Amino acid sequence: MTQIDALRVQLAAILDWQDAHATFDAAVEGIPPEMRGRQAEGLPYSLWQLVEHLRITQWDILDFCRNPDYQEIRWPDDYWPPTAEPPSDDAWDETLRGYRTDREVLKTLATDPGVDLFARIPRGTGQTYLRELLLVADHTAYHVGQIVLVRRLLGIWPGA
Repeated sequence: MTQIDALRVQLAAILDWQDAHATFDAAVEGIPPEMRGRQAEGLPYSLWQLVEHLRITQWDILDFCRNPDYQEIRWPDDYWPPTAEPPSDDAWDETLRGYRTDREVLKTLATDPGVDLFARIPRGTGQTYLRELLLVADHTAYHVGQIVLVRRLLGIWPGA
């Protein structure tokens, strides 16, 4: 295996690995519907807002990487849902599905030998595919940690 192949494997793995972190899937597993919109005391966001923010941000980065007609969305308004509560159980399920689907597409992008990881993204300002993949991994780890914290504070994390 070449060094670039090894890098590609690691990039794909980092998008959902659990070595030193809870995974996204573990963090959202078993959240009761009535707790999805609840905010822990002193925190400005709910589990719904964190999960939907992760989906939106990951989708936006993926769109930036692959869509020649990419349109930038507004920070912070377009990156966070406007309400603490998910609009419905279906919206929650669709957010989880969308996050997981886009994560798989990003893993495919990471392992695609036709993608030069060090190439600048044409519509960007110097960003590379490697940078964007690392950004997704870092951003996800940060907010998954927050999901775990909120669940602990709400008493719905296993062992809390």
